[in-house]
Amino acid sequence: MSNDRPSYLNFRSSEYAWKSDINYRLQPEKYKVGKGEQGVLICEPYKTEIGKFWRFKNKEIAIESSNKIFSMFIDYLESGEFVGADMARKYLQMGFTRARRYFNYKGGKKYDKEKDYLQLQRGTGDPEKAEAADIFYKKWKEAEDNEKYTQLKIKWKKEHG
Repeated sequence: MSNDRPSYLNFRSSEYAWKSDINYRLQPEKYKVGKGEQGVLICEPYKTEIGKFWRFKNKEIAIESSNKIFSMFIDYLESGEFVGADMARKYLQMGFTRARRYFNYKGGKKYDKEKDYLQLQRGTGDPEKAEAADIFYKKWKEAEDNEKYTQLKIKWKKEHG
């Protein structure tokens, strides 16, 4: 067990690029791609549109969820909504990372906040979540490998960050 404190303890919302009071469909130019899953739980209306389908309880639910979110990813691309497509990609990535967390740690809890955020024992989680993680991983990579998405992402990062 490690005593590496979680990075979210140093979070400063005032410095965060994504804001909950912005409608990113109406003001897409304010959206930043960022790293990994940043902004996924803030950016509206995509958080609401996509988030309600994000589930990873077991293999069957992960298949249904990842297929729906990937379908939304394609729909956003086809309608020219890069922000929506990027958010859908982030939800697929988060399906992988969160399912892995629940596989690795009982209840998905990595740190014990009662004990100065001491890292809990790894390998105590739900083995069923590994299958869910694999399903999301494949869909996430399929989204990232989409040629149209890749080109739009390069262009977006050049123009908006």
